[in-house]
Amino acid sequence: MEDGFVGLRHMLTIVFLSGFAGFMEAPVITDVTVAAVCSRPDDSCSLAVYLTGFQQVAIGLGTMVMMPVIGNLSDRYGIKAILTLPMCLSILPPVILGYRRDTHFFYLFYIIKILTALVCEGAVDCLAFAYVGENIHDRTRISAFSILAGIKMISALCGTLVARFLPVALIFKVSAISFLVGLLYMRIFLKKRLNNDEVRHHHQDEHASSDVTMLAEPILNDTAIKTSVFNKKQSSLKDMIFLMKTSTIFVQALVVTFFSSFSDSGMQSAFLYFLKARFGFDKNQFADLLLLITIVGSISQLFVLPRFASSIGERKLLSTGLFMEFMNMAIVSISWAPWVPYLTTVFVPGSIIVMPSVCGIASRQVGPGEQGKVQGCISGVKSFGKVVAPFVFSPLTALFLSNNAPFYFPGFSLLCIALSSMIGFLQSLLMKDVPPQSLNKEINNSSREEV
Repeated sequence: MEDGFVGLRHMLTIVFLSGFAGFMEAPVITDVTVAAVCSRPDDSCSLAVYLTGFQQVAIGLGTMVMMPVIGNLSDRYGIKAILTLPMCLSILPPVILGYRRDTHFFYLFYIIKILTALVCEGAVDCLAFAYVGENIHDRTRISAFSILAGIKMISALCGTLVARFLPVALIFKVSAISFLVGLLYMRIFLKKRLNNDEVRHHHQDEHASSDVTMLAEPILNDTAIKTSVFNKKQSSLKDMIFLMKTSTIFVQALVVTFFSSFSDSGMQSAFLYFLKARFGFDKNQFADLLLLITIVGSISQLFVLPRFASSIGERKLLSTGLFMEFMNMAIVSISWAPWVPYLTTVFVPGSIIVMPSVCGIASRQVGPGEQGKVQGCISGVKSFGKVVAPFVFSPLTALFLSNNAPFYFPGFSLLCIALSSMIGFLQSLLMKDVPPQSLNKEINNSSREEV
């Protein structure tokens, strides 16, 4: 392997450029939405909340279907080839708002964003995790996942810092340029695989499996090749079903993924609007808070967690992260002063390590050639959580931030988000630290026995 983590530098650069472009828009999009659809610039009208919630639902429904498909296609055609499409489509939405941001262009951006996000949302992260799973050994994989998440946080730090000082018009233009540079860099520098020996071994296994399938067909069959491809597609689905039936750890990881994404999506629906309505936060204060969050998260992901991840174990890290996520939202929900959300950033490292831990646990259930399917399945469950959350938290947030609330508790939706994290925490306590070692062999043997 090409010096371990050093060989991942091109993928880490792509993740940075993509994250930089996406996070640059985060501090601005709330003000842009309110200015485009609400009657007053300082108004946090319900329409803006509902539009954000509907966007999350639409994107979540699409990615719930698309992420497993993208994962399967990446195993079949290569990560580099499949990564090209989402990185191309990501350029379109910021170009629209970079041109104009009035009501008509905002709705055009809104529609284009939903359509492109069906393929783009989470695709870079999903394929990056699959790339790490293919090229890094089990014992150091969790550290590599932590470094990958740390680079994501560094990109958020840089993107938020740039958004803090740039005017709104330039923010979206720079975002589009960053997506374009990331696309060109990926096409030029990213290698399909870092370990050629594993590639040859994987292709030999595929060839052997294909030979068994072909022998199961009649020799004098004009459609033998098409039938073989069709059975191969079915075999991937059967392998995933068999994995879910056989591996209790994988199912528990999916449950934790759902509640974690359910909480994260709910926080996206409620958190910034809560701060705007409760304390009158604007673009600069959003940027300051997100900047502090990304600084704390980046330091913990790059310098703290990789040193202790392998010795502590994914399961303990997962439980710790979910509990810290619960404490974060529970305290923010009862914020009594504008400085309280800044104080709770001490819990940020916990919420950031959740998904790297889940991906590390799931990746150990299969071999290197199956990482795309597993990470695609994880991303699909994440998308399902994002679909469900806005149905609950968007109406809840709009109700308790309005004058028609049944009782005065502006942060009630954030408290419900905290309870969702607590459910994920309780589920993580039931997980075992050691995955079944022979699971991948059982999957392959089962598929061949069925043939």
